[in-house]
Amino acid sequence: MIPPDDPARLALEAFPLGRPRRLEPLGNGLINRTLLVEDEGGASWVLQRVNPIFPPQVQLDIEAVTAHLAECGLTTPRLLRTRGGQLWADQGEAGIWRMLSHVPGCTIERTDDPQLLHAAGGLVARFHLALTTLRHEFRSVRSGVHDTARHLEALRQALVRHTDHCLHAEIAALAVRILDAADRLPPLPALPRRIVHGDLKISNVRFGLPPRPEAVALLDLDTLGRGSLPVELGDALRSWCNPRGEDSAEACFDLDLFQAAVTGYADAARGQIEQVEQEALVPALRIIAVELASRFCRDALEESYFGWDCARFTSAAEHNLVRATSQLQLACAVAAGEAEAGRAVRAAFGGRGEAPYGTQGRR
Repeated sequence: MIPPDDPARLALEAFPLGRPRRLEPLGNGLINRTLLVEDEGGASWVLQRVNPIFPPQVQLDIEAVTAHLAECGLTTPRLLRTRGGQLWADQGEAGIWRMLSHVPGCTIERTDDPQLLHAAGGLVARFHLALTTLRHEFRSVRSGVHDTARHLEALRQALVRHTDHCLHAEIAALAVRILDAADRLPPLPALPRRIVHGDLKISNVRFGLPPRPEAVALLDLDTLGRGSLPVELGDALRSWCNPRGEDSAEACFDLDLFQAAVTGYADAARGQIEQVEQEALVPALRIIAVELASRFCRDALEESYFGWDCARFTSAAEHNLVRATSQLQLACAVAAGEAEAGRAVRAAFGGRGEAPYGTQGRR
């Protein structure tokens, strides 16, 4: 129950919906506070308090991208303007709020279903292809997001600064392994810059109910910007192809799921992805896993990450230590299966994407 004096109720008044029939929390997101609103006519909306890590102007980018996606025939959340015609409501100390149309469907945290990931890959490809014709200068630009060298150096510095941390010895031992894995990473070539989503974890893909193998829309668009497809897809696949999730210390790289997702993407991309991007996909997946391992390892020392599960872990440090261990194990599993993964990519983009998936053994 949302109390009458909750800032969400005050923010709701800024939008032209009238008295809501329902207002309740939605999802388990760690960044933006999110609520489901049902208006007097029975239509559903999503009310969000935007985390201060994002400038209000990110709404201008979301509006430009979603308008273009809608023109291209893709389902996407759309911003509802305030009563004053703005894309967001500034509630002062209560924060920045926005209203989005609600996309019906199902959100999942992890899956071992190749059909779902084949559908997700196809949706992401259609998203990328639609945005190749958008001309837009992004107002919100996240610098250094996947600057792997910068993240590794930040880990080294954190190890020096936080020697008094109660878990320093355990974290430092893991950091040595992460930095060793980083030394063995392949370099990425120069890659084309495209408009990308920026955070394609599986929970940001909206599926049909219950879920059906139908990917409906991409959610959480605060991270839109320009980047490379291999890094974008590498970040997606490190989430999609580890069905145990990043909160489990026992990560795995499931080649069946990888093949399904890549085949779905390649089938929908229709030959629009350059050879250099295809060849960099598996190395980028490995790089992203090591990069995230280093970031979680640093977070374990600094305890500054804004979300951790207090029901399962005694501290943010303990949770982030598990996350770091998981991502390092994933990177090692990708390295061990790199040859097979590369063959799956070549088969998918080489016109053999119709070959059945789900026939190879689990890893």
